[in-house]
Amino acid sequence: MSRNIEIKAAVSDAAALMAKAASLATSGPTMIAQDDTFFGCENGRLKLRAFADGSGELIFYRRANADGPKTSFYDLAPTPDADQLRHTLSLAYGVAGRVIKNRTLYLVGRTRVHIDHVQGLGDFMELEVVLREDEAEIAGIQEAHHLMTALGISRADLVDKAYVDLLPANPRAEKR
Repeated sequence: MSRNIEIKAAVSDAAALMAKAASLATSGPTMIAQDDTFFGCENGRLKLRAFADGSGELIFYRRANADGPKTSFYDLAPTPDADQLRHTLSLAYGVAGRVIKNRTLYLVGRTRVHIDHVQGLGDFMELEVVLREDEAEIAGIQEAHHLMTALGISRADLVDKAYVDLLPANPRAEKR
């Protein structure tokens, strides 16, 4: 299973953050419309990410709800027909929530910097430091802290939950 180190933070000025990210980026920006449907899953999270062209990715992941850099274990399976897969998984597992967002992606070396506008929630930033199979987590944590500083993200900005858990319609939702 693949791993990365992640953080999520609330953003008050997305345009200023995009300018900082662009100044550090090795590539980007790439604009991506994403429609994530979450399904019942007892040992982590299972979501189908649908893209504008009808394709998608089924993503299973496990990570702690914590506000600092944390390890996420994940596995991806592409699908050419996200709508049909959503229908089938909805029948099998039930829908636990849906998150619709517009993502601006920058790459800073191996780190994915996402600046997200999430429908119903507002603006956020995520860092995903992709780890090599044999790499110690501390290297990714240090890289995440370095980028947080470079992007002006403070500890007070950090969010400890997934977007789906922050949505008011979700019974697990709490204020951030």
